Amino acid sequence: MTQLFLVRHGETDWNVEGRWQGQADVPLNERGREQAAQIAAALSGHGLSAIYTSDLQRALETAKPLALAAGLQIQIDPRLREIDQGEWQGLLVDEIQRRYADHFRRRLEDPWDVAPPGGETVRQVHTRVLAAIQDILHCHPDDRVAVVSHGFVIALIQVHYRGLPIQQVWNNIPNNDQWVEIELR
Repeated sequence: MTQLFLVRHGETDWNVEGRWQGQADVPLNERGREQAAQIAAALSGHGLSAIYTSDLQRALETAKPLALAAGLQIQIDPRLREIDQGEWQGLLVDEIQRRYADHFRRRLEDPWDVAPPGGETVRQVHTRVLAAIQDILHCHPDDRVAVVSHGFVIALIQVHYRGLPIQQVWNNIPNNDQWVEIELR
């Protein structure tokens, strides 16, 4: 069994403001950098064999202190990026609901196949993220691996491997700087 530590990146200013980040490359804020140091202190003693991260700056900035503390190189995998929110990136949810009312409603009803304008469907994210996780499991059987990624990605992994309905993805998004441990074959 491979033990995965699914780590959500530290806080950004857009998290504080409630803006949808998607794949916008937003850096950590001061609190996020402090959270990254706390994550490193908490997880570095867990005998990690590898650290994988999204290529987005907020995930990389969270992974770097952990890699330093654990004495490991970071493996960057763009497939671990957050869902692409297209035209909705950078907007507040009330702005999205106001400007894209019908599209937003359809997205909530059918996230599997309805994407934000210029963005990704949940189906597309599911395909790329699970391919990355399968590759990690193949390369690290019976190891402990940290995967530093994003809220939606972590929720999607949990929902898939725990056999929950896809609609539960929205209820499984961890807070900034939280991690989830999951054992997989």
